[in-house]
Amino acid sequence: MHLNILLMCMTLICSVIFTHFYKSLAIRKAIIANTNERTLHQQPIPHGGGIVFSTLFVLAVFVLGMLHIISFEMLMVIGMGGFTATLFGFVDDATDLRASVKLIIQSILAGWVIFWLDGGVLATVEWLPVWLSWFLTWFLLVWMMNLYNFMDGVDGMAASGAVFVAMALIVVLLMTGEFSSLVLLFSLLALSCSGFLLYNWPPASIFMGDSGSVFLGYLFGSLIIKTTTTGEISIWTWIVVFGYFFAETNLTIFLRILFVKKWYHAHKSHAYQNLARVLNSHIKVTGAVQIYHFLYLFPITIWTVLTPNWAPVATIMALMPAAIITFRFGPIFSSD
Repeated sequence: MHLNILLMCMTLICSVIFTHFYKSLAIRKAIIANTNERTLHQQPIPHGGGIVFSTLFVLAVFVLGMLHIISFEMLMVIGMGGFTATLFGFVDDATDLRASVKLIIQSILAGWVIFWLDGGVLATVEWLPVWLSWFLTWFLLVWMMNLYNFMDGVDGMAASGAVFVAMALIVVLLMTGEFSSLVLLFSLLALSCSGFLLYNWPPASIFMGDSGSVFLGYLFGSLIIKTTTTGEISIWTWIVVFGYFFAETNLTIFLRILFVKKWYHAHKSHAYQNLARVLNSHIKVTGAVQIYHFLYLFPITIWTVLTPNWAPVATIMALMPAAIITFRFGPIFSSD
């Protein structure tokens, strides 16, 4: 117990300190997000800062593996796989890889998870062909990696979202009596992201870049597969806790397919991006989303645990407000 507390404290402290040093290094090495037609910031900002919190988390995972607190399977999935996702993301931050290369690497990462987790929960569905179950699981994992990239468009959005999801799921696990290593993993994630968030909260002085967003998408996707297979966290709870992100990204893509000719091109037509432009404020948008998370989604998340039979209804309630906002202020409002 004392070692776990020490590990968590060190993770938070190192995240704060190393993010500060990385920011200076990124400026010297010109790892900078310059302004262009797709950005919402007014000046160049150091990016790739996700390399700090993701690397710290992965290092903590290897410590837990050496202490046999987590299984070898999980060490491979979130340790080795998480490190690879982080490294890939950082290379993309520094060199801007082609979309085809990104998809290939994301596919390999998804395949890595499927291999170690025996195909996930869909592989246990008797009437579902194995190839189809693997394809659906692959699609979920690749989509999660891209989802987090899509939501990293205004200051603090992606990092604060990760902190909320981790904290909410800690409560879920404690409520269900699952005092497993997952509680420790989510705690380490929340603390490592919190240290980075001190610099990423509006007005941000550093961006996480793909080294953070790809890592977070990979990690959450892997944990969705793992926990739904073991029954530790239901798929309904996962959808609710990600309610804003899921509704925003999926509906935005759907609307762009309907209304935008070249819908697959990079854009800044998410509702939260349009609102940040209209309000001329990142903090109002990020702050409002966090209020939505903690005051609306969190109680519904608890509801899915207390009354599992009502979880589908709870899920619809969780998604509906974000879907309405996206329909009103998303691609129909602006197709940029």
